[in-house]
Amino acid sequence: MSHHLFLLSPSDTPLYSLTHYSTKPAPSVTSPLASNLPTWSTSAFAGTLTALSGASSATQHTTGGAVRMGGGQDRHVIQMIANASLDVIEDIMRKENTMYLKSVDKFNEWTVSAFITAGNMKFILLHEGKNDDGIRAFFVDVWELYVKTMLNPFHTAHTPIRSAVFDGRVRASAKKYL
Repeated sequence: MSHHLFLLSPSDTPLYSLTHYSTKPAPSVTSPLASNLPTWSTSAFAGTLTALSGASSATQHTTGGAVRMGGGQDRHVIQMIANASLDVIEDIMRKENTMYLKSVDKFNEWTVSAFITAGNMKFILLHEGKNDDGIRAFFVDVWELYVKTMLNPFHTAHTPIRSAVFDGRVRASAKKYL
């Protein structure tokens, strides 16, 4: 099961992104669009339709023997889903007065969860399973790490986060909660 995290500034500029592949088993969900594609299809559009349907179009074997679904070619679909959810997130932000917005949008098997800070930073997580408590704890950890990064006098606010320490701690938090 994979999780995709995006940290966006108040002006929706991407500051950090992470793709985390969980060792937990992924639920098997078949997409209706992907199931309608013939297996013999050599059409130039077959890969695009498969990617847009949310079906995993490629598998990657890691050195530990684990299988990761998706791959680099589906990255544009993940970014499209995250960007499309921004309008929904802003609508919910106006109505609700909470930081953790839970599941705000859904696209095929991808669920979009969001966390909004007091400074209007948007943390967006695309995930396939339901784990509200784990996702909430993960967002709180990432928020604390983000605040610590902003307190660093050598980091300029609303610029991309390139800290290896930040990245390592976010990955450790993702491994713990997701």
